[in-house]
Amino acid sequence: MKLQGRVDEFIRSSGGYWEPFEMFAALVEEVGELGRALLSKEGVKGSPEASNLGEEMGDVLFALACLANYYGVDLEKALASTLEKYRSREP
Repeated sequence: MKLQGRVDEFIRSSGGYWEPFEMFAALVEEVGELGRALLSKEGVKGSPEASNLGEEMGDVLFALACLANYYGVDLEKALASTLEKYRSREP
């Protein structure tokens, strides 16, 4: 995946990958921040205008790409497999 290559290039030029559980913790933290942004966007907690939804989605994607790169998982192939799985569930 082109995106994963860009992330890998950035990480390697910035000192390398963190330990797996550190990257997983970062992913969980970013998902939490995405949750707060969604609450803000929907006006549940905070102002919809203050939501940084796109930024938080980018942070989640970055953290996921780091973890995938570390383990040699091609996210594009993983997504294609998941889409096929969901398609096969449709009646």
